[in-house]
Amino acid sequence: MIALGYLFGSIPVGVLVGRAWGFDPRTIGSGNVGTTNVARAGGKIPGILTFAADVLKGFVPVEISRLILGRVPAGLAIVAFAAFVGSVAPVFLRFRGGRGVATSFGVWLALAPKPIGIVAVVFGVALSLTRIMSVASLMGALALPPTVAALNCPAPYLLTAILMTALVFLRHSENIARLIRGEEPSINRPMTKDPPV
Repeated sequence: MIALGYLFGSIPVGVLVGRAWGFDPRTIGSGNVGTTNVARAGGKIPGILTFAADVLKGFVPVEISRLILGRVPAGLAIVAFAAFVGSVAPVFLRFRGGRGVATSFGVWLALAPKPIGIVAVVFGVALSLTRIMSVASLMGALALPPTVAALNCPAPYLLTAILMTALVFLRHSENIARLIRGEEPSINRPMTKDPPV
């Protein structure tokens, strides 16, 4: 189930959607294969499809594991984390994946949906105030562990939340650097230049 979770999370949705629309998100904008860059490169429909499929990459493995393993918090948490790792370090893209935000949303919808409501509010408020997707993603990730703890979720879920937040921040290191320099684009403004090839 761990291997299934990782491989399912590794499915390169952004690249597949990009091919269907005639572009490769790895060569455009930030070079990321996630929702934001796909939407900037291809428009709303590719972005929505990428987001929905990335959510399913986190949701489906956990639900399948629940059917097979039952409600075993440690087992479900490990499979959930494996799916998340697959999204940020996919074997099919030489371990260069997305930021993992949409997949983490799917993971928690299946694992423990209550924290997602609070995290979604934090994400929405941050996005409305800054209009910067990376800031909203980072604030949502930062809110996840204390929310999971406050709602008395099982200990393996809290550990998973902490590890996922750490990886989200690690995968956003380039965004954080651009934020410090004042160069991070808002949702209304595209990247000013493509990354070097």
